[in-house]
Amino acid sequence: MTLNTSQYQISQHQRLSELRIKLLHLHKLLLDTERFTYEQVRGQVSKGELLQLVISHEQFAWLHRLSELIIQIDELLHTDEPVTSEAIEAIDSDIRTLLSPDELGNEFAMKYNMALQRHPDVVLAHADVVMLLTSDSI
Repeated sequence: MTLNTSQYQISQHQRLSELRIKLLHLHKLLLDTERFTYEQVRGQVSKGELLQLVISHEQFAWLHRLSELIIQIDELLHTDEPVTSEAIEAIDSDIRTLLSPDELGNEFAMKYNMALQRHPDVVLAHADVVMLLTSDSI
C-alpha cells in the first residue's frame, strides 16, 4: 500500500513524535544515572541545582548532544514546512550514530556504553529507540 503525501506526512509526524518521547525517556534515565553518580560523591541536589548542573557542569556535558537531537526533532515537528524524507533520514542517522556505545569511542559513546552495562532500564529504553528506528524506516 502506498501512502499519499498527506498520509505520509501524518505517519512521519507520528513517528517523530514517538521517537521524541522515547529519546526523552532515554535522556531522563541517563540523567538519573548521572545524577546518582554525582550525588554519591557530592551529596543530594535539588531539582533547581540539577538543572544548573545539567547546563553547566562538565560531568553532565556528554548528555548535551542527546538534548540537541531532541530539540532538532521538536523543530521538525513544529515547522510549517512539510518534513522531507531527507530530514527524517538525517535525524535517524544522527540518532543511530550517537546511540552507538563504544568503550573506546568519544565521551558520549564511552559513557553511554557504561550506562548500558550498569542499568537495565537504559538497555530497555535503548532497545525501544532502536526498534522504532528500524521498524518504521523509510
